[in-house]
Amino acid sequence: MSSPSKRREMDLMKLMMTDYKVDMINDGMQEFHVQFNGPKESPYQGGVWKVRVELPDAYPYKSPSIGFVNKIYHPNVDEMSGSVCLDVINQTWSPMFDLVNVFEVFLPQLLLYPNPSDPLNGEAAALMMRDRDVYNQRVKEYCEKYAKPTDAGVAPDEKSSDEELTEDEYASSDEEIAGKADP
Repeated sequence: MSSPSKRREMDLMKLMMTDYKVDMINDGMQEFHVQFNGPKESPYQGGVWKVRVELPDAYPYKSPSIGFVNKIYHPNVDEMSGSVCLDVINQTWSPMFDLVNVFEVFLPQLLLYPNPSDPLNGEAAALMMRDRDVYNQRVKEYCEKYAKPTDAGVAPDEKSSDEELTEDEYASSDEEIAGKADP
């Protein structure tokens, strides 16, 4: 794996083999959207975001650019652009990290442990430091308003591959395949 393009392909394939929904932009491997769910046990739980990822030519030696497409209320995310202020992605990135790390470790950590002393959203940072309960309520309001599955591009009737069919759905799909019984 000496070339950055081979590593980019490998990391992207590894991400696509997880439960994350990945949508390519412009037929290339450098820009894509990833469906990201808010971490459990946080005010972001239940929220679904479309996250834009841009891989520089020098990836994995240079960090990916990450941004939320639909709105999120967070001290370290710019509300208008969705840009993420995340030290591990921006300053301390290492080629040892990959795209799965971004979605399974870095972004959940960012949402679970915001840093109001280094804000991109000053209002969210001030509210978080002043009144954590009101801040959490505002996060939940944003989730309900901007981070529903449809806001992240998930069709309402789409089922993820690990969801089970209900008995009724299972029975009706069997009938459609086999046809109706003769009277």
